[in-house]
Amino acid sequence: MRITLTSVLVDDQEKALRFYTEVLGFVKKTEVPLGEHRWLTVVSPDAPDGVELVLEPGAHPAVPPFKEALVADGIPFTSFTVDDVHAEAERLRALGVRFTQEPLAMGPVTTAVFDDTCGNLIQIASVPAA
Repeated sequence: MRITLTSVLVDDQEKALRFYTEVLGFVKKTEVPLGEHRWLTVVSPDAPDGVELVLEPGAHPAVPPFKEALVADGIPFTSFTVDDVHAEAERLRALGVRFTQEPLAMGPVTTAVFDDTCGNLIQIASVPAA
């Protein structure tokens, strides 16, 4: 068993596609029209055949209160690994990304949390090389 897909619930798929590709640096892999929405996935440019992130429409009535509760409590919806949280936070901040948690060392891991502009908080994390 292995993970091939994971999702992030987004308010607007087109806006999410722009943010996740143009700002975060992911690459669009799949786009299939499905009525008013799309099956829309992005991947890491370093692993084009790796895990796909589905930019999932947040149209279900349970989604808005769920996402609002997570954001209100400062809980990230998902986490991405980066080589250096400090450097990545600087790069993203220069592109206008708003952080809700600045880089913070927590034992062996350093994390930061930002707003993805699509209703989610996203964590980035790095573990220093041994």
